[in-house]
Amino acid sequence: MAAEIVNPRSESTAGEGGTDEPFDPAFALHRGGKMAVRATVPVRDKDDLSLAYTPGVAKVCSAIAEQPELVHDYTWKSQVVAVVTDGSAVLGLGDIGPEASLPVMEGKAILFKQFGGVDAVPLALDCRDVDELVDTVARLAPSFGGINLEDISAPRCFEVERRLQERVDIPVFHDDQHGTAVVTLAALRNAAKLTGRGLADLRAVISGAGAAGVAIARILVEAGIGDVAVCDRKGVVSADREDLTEVKRELAGFTNKAGLSGSLESALNGADVFIGVSGGTIPEPAVATMAKDALIFAMANPTPEIHPDVAHKYAAVVATGRSDFPNQINNVLAFPGIFAGALQVRASRITEGMKLAAAEALAAVVADELSAECVIPSPFDERVAPAVTAAVAEAARRDGVARR
Repeated sequence: MAAEIVNPRSESTAGEGGTDEPFDPAFALHRGGKMAVRATVPVRDKDDLSLAYTPGVAKVCSAIAEQPELVHDYTWKSQVVAVVTDGSAVLGLGDIGPEASLPVMEGKAILFKQFGGVDAVPLALDCRDVDELVDTVARLAPSFGGINLEDISAPRCFEVERRLQERVDIPVFHDDQHGTAVVTLAALRNAAKLTGRGLADLRAVISGAGAAGVAIARILVEAGIGDVAVCDRKGVVSADREDLTEVKRELAGFTNKAGLSGSLESALNGADVFIGVSGGTIPEPAVATMAKDALIFAMANPTPEIHPDVAHKYAAVVATGRSDFPNQINNVLAFPGIFAGALQVRASRITEGMKLAAAEALAAVVADELSAECVIPSPFDERVAPAVTAAVAEAARRDGVARR
């Protein structure tokens, strides 16, 4: 569905001097952009200038040339992340291009700083070819301590992330995949605990075999879930289907131990968990066939696959992607702390162990406060980022990817 086009001045009111100001507070907030560069050292006189730039800077450059690892100590490299997009899959807007995606990337950069203390630079690239995209980002990598891929369409996003991580020695993290997966796992751990079960006791059904759905399935299997089946538009992604892409063939190989086939609705029969990351509406009769004390995570925005009013009829715990319902599955709970932890130890990559550690730490933040309306912390809970940061840093050391 096409996005509604809003003219920021179409309902404006005249200000002083006859100038028009946008009526929409979102446009007002975005005017002039949401970011700026701030110096961390003063340049007040010629002495400051000679240290911050020539000739003083030459000494630092020479030292880094002789010992490249000094770049982490004498530049911002170890404190900054590139937020990279090609604008091909932006929010629910779809393929809107690099310029139109820039407000989202600026917003992401702000969240990195606000919630994790990590500096971030938005980079909207005008290239769609996978080879060109990978090559461009790899050439930019020396300026950054990590790369956050954002809003790149599936299945291209899988190849872009894999190939980039093979080329660069800094963490590459596609948040649409892994941020969603980490927060989902954390919430599911707590929801299962609240209902007296462990992950191994659960059979889950995921609606959506795109970036988020594949990553959620992978992390749930890594975490030891009993079974998980992933569904696309044609039903269960099963090994007997002949229409599967390479990514879905791989997915079928490590999911669906029960050998289910057929529709999403049939897969829900007796399932303990529903996780929605695809949109569309699940009929209530299908929801009613789920197991007792079901766990329903209907995360499509703005319209959940199962409305909470319906979900609560059948579920012990309900989560959505929206802030106006309890238990919001929000990536901001994960990516700032994950990158902060990775940068803290100068990790060369983000491992599965680091993601699992992030999910466990996130779940533990509210472990003593669990209720049906609290299985995941608020994004504004100040305990979140420190807990995730510490857990990720320790996991990086344990997995052998930390360099300090």
